[in-house]
Amino acid sequence: MKLWLLRHARVVLPPGLCYGASDVPADEALTAEAAQAIAPLLPIGLPVRVSDLGRAQQLHQALRAHRPDLGVAQTDPRIREMDFGTWEQIAWDAVPRTAFDTWMADFALHRFGGAESVHELMDRVADALDDTRATVGEGGEALWITHAGVIRSAMHLAQHERRPIASAREWPRDAPQTGEWMVLEV
Repeated sequence: MKLWLLRHARVVLPPGLCYGASDVPADEALTAEAAQAIAPLLPIGLPVRVSDLGRAQQLHQALRAHRPDLGVAQTDPRIREMDFGTWEQIAWDAVPRTAFDTWMADFALHRFGGAESVHELMDRVADALDDTRATVGEGGEALWITHAGVIRSAMHLAQHERRPIASAREWPRDAPQTGEWMVLEV
């Protein structure tokens, strides 16, 4: 399956804040630019799944204005960004070093901020991947409008199936910048 992964545009928050599952809006002009850039590349009738967070929904609406021929979008909370709990909307550099050290010591299972672990994020992304595959079939294509953590999870899963991530060293470093995309063969 060919999976288009489109990351929402830059959010309207000061730089350096952890905002994972916080429902914060994206910059409208950058959202419009991202939609305009990807619109001519997408196949007609492409099935679309969209995170339930507003910044992804914004990008979907902007894309739909350019491409009303895309498939009916399905809002899917499984492709929302990881929930960082108590660290949501806190400056990354204000998070105590011990909190990061604890997370890195048990990267897959520790709930950084107390809400969600990387393992839980990857499980829900894997379930969404399975559902997408079942919908589009072998050799099909789909689009997800989503977030960096989800994209990194999908990248790991594309290479390792459902094998749990053992450490932060295995976590994909590169993901599309805000407003950008990638295509993944899964």
